Amino acid sequence: MSADPTVWRVKGMPLAPATGHGPLDGLRVAVKDLFAVTGFAVGGGNPSWLAEALPAHEDAPAVARLRAAGAVVQGIAHTDELAYSLSGTNAHYGTPPNPAAPDRVTGGSSSGPASAVATGHADVGLGTDTGGSIRVPSSCCGLFGLRPTHGAVPTEGVLPLAPSFDTVGWITADAATLARVGDVLLPDGPDDLPRRLLSLGGTEAEAGRWGIPVAAVTLATWDDPDPLLLAFRQVQAAEAWRAHGKWIEAHPRALAVDVEGRFRFGATVDPATEDAARARLAAWRRELLDLLEEEDAWLVLPAGGPGHPHELSLADKDAWRRETLRCAVPASAYGLPSVSLPAVTRPAGSPPAGIAVIAPPGRDHALLRLAAGG
Repeated sequence: MSADPTVWRVKGMPLAPATGHGPLDGLRVAVKDLFAVTGFAVGGGNPSWLAEALPAHEDAPAVARLRAAGAVVQGIAHTDELAYSLSGTNAHYGTPPNPAAPDRVTGGSSSGPASAVATGHADVGLGTDTGGSIRVPSSCCGLFGLRPTHGAVPTEGVLPLAPSFDTVGWITADAATLARVGDVLLPDGPDDLPRRLLSLGGTEAEAGRWGIPVAAVTLATWDDPDPLLLAFRQVQAAEAWRAHGKWIEAHPRALAVDVEGRFRFGATVDPATEDAARARLAAWRRELLDLLEEEDAWLVLPAGGPGHPHELSLADKDAWRRETLRCAVPASAYGLPSVSLPAVTRPAGSPPAGIAVIAPPGRDHALLRLAAGG
């Protein structure tokens, strides 16, 4: 059976074998097309970028660790262009299938890895999460995903977007596999669970599944997310433009209009505006961490809206993106670990929608324990 070109840029049997044996023996990994894989160029979801890229001389550390632990690289899977989108659509390569909701997108930007796992052609989707790109496709496809604490997993050998927020994460079909990968990629850390869960966005019933006391909470940045989203957007876009602005100026119209527009916004963010945005993010981060530490609590909220339909106007896509970022940005902006897992209370026949749990930094293993049922 030929590889689906909307999912895979290149696929093998496998593409790259394991280099050792260990806890991941036999697992098949779909690697997002941002990671260096020995002998293959990084394409970044864009054919013009790929045409100028050179083959990698060595694996990105995250890829190397997985292969050393027994996993094989099944193939390199597509991403939204340069990872600057959440939809899971790509103007050049198409839209990967979402078997859990065939009329809906997978979400992105780790769209190919998510689709490969959802269709059963991979066990692990290795991706990145800057503004939600692991948690959103996990939610849209009914899968499990982890955005680790910022800096917990090396990002060397990965095409950057916004280094202050970029993380290496992964997607699986079950919590046990999610934790197995965490044992390989994450540093050691505590796995004790919190005393309370604080619920946002009507997630009390979902949070009750673990038998931990749940309390609804109100946050100013949830009730009125626009100041947080703007500050995050300013810093993210400024960094993204520094990373790729010269290439974009040298390749006009090589990117989809909406993606290029997000990059070009970064050129308008002056240093004073960026510094002020960073200061606001730092203050809001401290407020949230003070709350979590005082209550010995973690935060439960929607992981994002259900994936939007394939045919949607740009305005409607922007509205979906805003509502999804409202859910995803808190962990991204504050460098916190967050796990996404399928909701259990959604109405029958409705598209998948996940819930996310955010913990203080360094509590990644504990989040994986919670996802597995506590």
